[in-house]
Amino acid sequence: MKDMNDLAPEWLEVPLDVNDLDSRIWPKSLTRGEDGHCLIGGVAVGDLVQQFGTPLYVLDKQEFFNRAQELIEAFNQATAKHGTTAKIYFAGKSLLTTEIVRWVDRLGMYLDTSSSGEMMVALAGGITANRVGLHGNNKSHGEIGKAVTNGIGVIVIDSEIEVERIASAAGAQDVIQPVRLRVNSGVHAHTHEYLATAREDQKFGIAMADVPNLVAKIRSHKNLKFIGLHSHIGSQIFAVEGFVESARRLIRLHAELLAGGAIPELNLGGGFGVAYTSADKPLSIQEIAEAIVAAVASECKELGIDVPVLAFEPGRYISGPAGITLYNVGTTKDVLVGDDAKVRKYVSIDGGMSDNARPALYSADYTAALVSRSSEEKPALVRVVGKHCESGDIVVRDGYLPEDIAPNDLLAVATTGAYCYSLASNYNYLPRAAMVAVDSGKVELLVKAETDEDLLARDAKVIR
Repeated sequence: MKDMNDLAPEWLEVPLDVNDLDSRIWPKSLTRGEDGHCLIGGVAVGDLVQQFGTPLYVLDKQEFFNRAQELIEAFNQATAKHGTTAKIYFAGKSLLTTEIVRWVDRLGMYLDTSSSGEMMVALAGGITANRVGLHGNNKSHGEIGKAVTNGIGVIVIDSEIEVERIASAAGAQDVIQPVRLRVNSGVHAHTHEYLATAREDQKFGIAMADVPNLVAKIRSHKNLKFIGLHSHIGSQIFAVEGFVESARRLIRLHAELLAGGAIPELNLGGGFGVAYTSADKPLSIQEIAEAIVAAVASECKELGIDVPVLAFEPGRYISGPAGITLYNVGTTKDVLVGDDAKVRKYVSIDGGMSDNARPALYSADYTAALVSRSSEEKPALVRVVGKHCESGDIVVRDGYLPEDIAPNDLLAVATTGAYCYSLASNYNYLPRAAMVAVDSGKVELLVKAETDEDLLARDAKVIR
């Protein structure tokens, strides 16, 4: 049903029941009890807030594992049909703590990192170093040296300069370092401009025309082992056509490079979309896996080459829908907009862009729900905003909550398990939030909430 309030965007439907929790958006374990109070992973949200405060990142551990296993199985089945195998790297940039590393390890996945700090967390989490990869467009000598010293499984080369840097570090330690080469396939994914990372005019990767000479340079170094090409066409992608076209282009280049020696793998990146709102309609991971692998196999058959091992790097798909963020409502106010005085209700929460920067960065849309009680009131068009001193501090730009939403109500925002904790900041000196995992009625603290003392800890001139 469309709202008569024309402040609502076209895609936003008025809920028939404002208390409903759409299972396409929320973790499956998020349920509403008879008293209206919600539970996640068998734990009451009020109990979580009482123990850990708000804002609070909450991860449904079983949802994380289920989504990872679903994805692994989809790609394993798709590749097995065509005589090859899949390697799944979890994209650590989406969500990373030492416990998440242990989950990744338990699931049998590999782990992708993008900095020295992420490598440090990966190693501290206990995953074997040879199952870790290192990305980045500006890897320092120190980061490269650290990766080589620790036996990181593969380093992704992003520019010609890095060939010599990595060869030098590997040579100094008398080891052979496996490397990939990141390539811009030229495929323009249907996504937000800032999330489209395979275009020629951007900071990542090598133009396809330059690849043969650069691979020859890599192969000229005895301390480097070229294991394959790498491409990533963007993030939060719902259409499979971009993945398929990019894979076809990469396979043709892969075939050309085989003349210089064996190439065991091809990494096709990640970027599989998830639902943040009821308007989002992502494909199933089975459809995505089947389409990509079938396209690769078809191209390989036409070229007369074996299908390489195919690597993928999902992050958001696994962690995003497994997470919610809990907030306490501080104030509400009705704002009259336009000459016809349409009403938008502003709901201010005790967090904001410091714990979820994506709406400010990408105009990302989210879904919110009242989780501390149910309501018989009609849905009201709301904008959920943070407490920061910025007009752009918006968490949910357009949504519906009960008309009687009020101070001290608890709100949950869905699909915050990816790129929320990772992008968190201390803007306006807000302490960063705690993160907990819930599973079958049990709670595990993953990251402690910061304190005022933590905020002052690095200030060299504080009076003690």
